[in-house]
Amino acid sequence: MTRGYLSILVALVCAVLAAVSASATLPGPIVYGFTPSELTSKALAGVAVVLAAYGTYVLVTGLALSRTMDKRRRHKVQSVLQLVFVVLATVGVLGVFTQQWVPALVSLGVVGFAATFALQQPLLSLFGWVYIMTKQPYEVGDRIAIEGNKGDVVDVDFLVTTLWEINGELVSSNQPSGRHVTVPNSAVLSANVVNFSRDEFPYVWNEISFQVAYETDLEFTKELFRETAAEYLGDEMAAAVERYREQLEETPVELEVNERPSVNVKQEESWVELRLRYLTRPRRGQQVKNELYARVLDRANEHPEQVKFPVSRNR
Repeated sequence: MTRGYLSILVALVCAVLAAVSASATLPGPIVYGFTPSELTSKALAGVAVVLAAYGTYVLVTGLALSRTMDKRRRHKVQSVLQLVFVVLATVGVLGVFTQQWVPALVSLGVVGFAATFALQQPLLSLFGWVYIMTKQPYEVGDRIAIEGNKGDVVDVDFLVTTLWEINGELVSSNQPSGRHVTVPNSAVLSANVVNFSRDEFPYVWNEISFQVAYETDLEFTKELFRETAAEYLGDEMAAAVERYREQLEETPVELEVNERPSVNVKQEESWVELRLRYLTRPRRGQQVKNELYARVLDRANEHPEQVKFPVSRNR
C-alpha cells in the first residue's frame, strides 16, 4: 500500500511540474511539432499518468485482494486488474501526447491492427489467457498435462503458463523434477488439456498390477486385495465416489462406479495379471501406490496356499 501512495504522490508532483513547464519558455528546436516546453510538459504528464495508474493499481489490489481470499482467486483477480490498468495507462499516455482521447483510442486500434500481423503468437497467447480466465480449463495450483508437459500450475500471466514439472526427463512415477516449464497460453486454444485436480473432483483412478500364477485361488486373492486396499483408503474413497456419482447425475453419462477398490483380471501367457483399481488424490498417487503395494504383498504372503506367484524368469 505504501508504494501506491508514494507513486500517486510522485505523479502529482510530475503533474504540477508538467503544468509549470507548459507555461515556461525553454530554448531549443521544435521536435515533431512540439516546442521544448511542450515536449517537456507532455513527458512529465505521461510519467504522471503511468505513476498514477500504477499507484491506483497497487491500492485497488490491496483493497480488493483480501487475505482470506484463496490463492487461485487472488491470482485471477490480480491478472485481470493488471490488464485493465495497463490498457488505461496506455490510453492515458496516448491521450496526453495527442490531447484528444478519441483519436488516442483510434490510434490504439490502428496500432493493434498493424501489430496483429507482426505479433500473431503473443496475441494468440493473450487470447489464450482470456480463455483461461473465462472458461477455466485450469487454475493456479492445478496439476495438468498440456503439449507433452505435465506439472503443477504455479503462474498464469498474459503470455505463458508456468508449470512445476512432474516426471519429465529426470524422474518418473509422478514425482517433481524441480524444473519449471513455460507453455504459451496459445496452446490452450489448440492442444488437449488434461486436468488432474479440479476442485469439483480432485481425484483420479489409479491401478497397481500384480502377477500371480494360474494355480492361484482367484476369488480369494481378489477379495484379499480389495479388503487390503479398503482398509488403507478408509472412508475417503467412498465419500469421493459419492461425490463423483452426484456429478454424474448432472450429465447424460451413465456409469457404474464402485465405492470400494476393485480388481480386474487379465490373462497373460505365463501368469494372470490382477489390476487393483482405486481412487486417490493425484499428488498422493505414488505414495498411496507404494503403501498399497507393500500391504498387499504382505497379506498375500500370509496365504501361500491360496496366493501363488510365478516362478519363471520371464515375468
